[in-house]
Amino acid sequence: MTAPVVLDATGLRCPLPVLKARKALRAVPPGGVLVLIADDPAATKDVPAFCQEIGYPLLSVDVEGERVHYRIAKPDQPAG
Repeated sequence: MTAPVVLDATGLRCPLPVLKARKALRAVPPGGVLVLIADDPAATKDVPAFCQEIGYPLLSVDVEGERVHYRIAKPDQPAG
């Protein structure tokens, strides 16, 4: 199991956290995990919608103060 790829998007406003997550997921190996850290309140709706759109599971959402950690799984097989 590989370590998760961490993307700190703290201070960025939507749509930037989602756009950066889309780009960062390219570097995540199949079966890997991206941890997106964001503090934009809009991300609480945008990130789950993004995961649903691309077909990647949103494993968890953990709130730590004003920052939220989203764990996004990259499937072993391409979605669709």
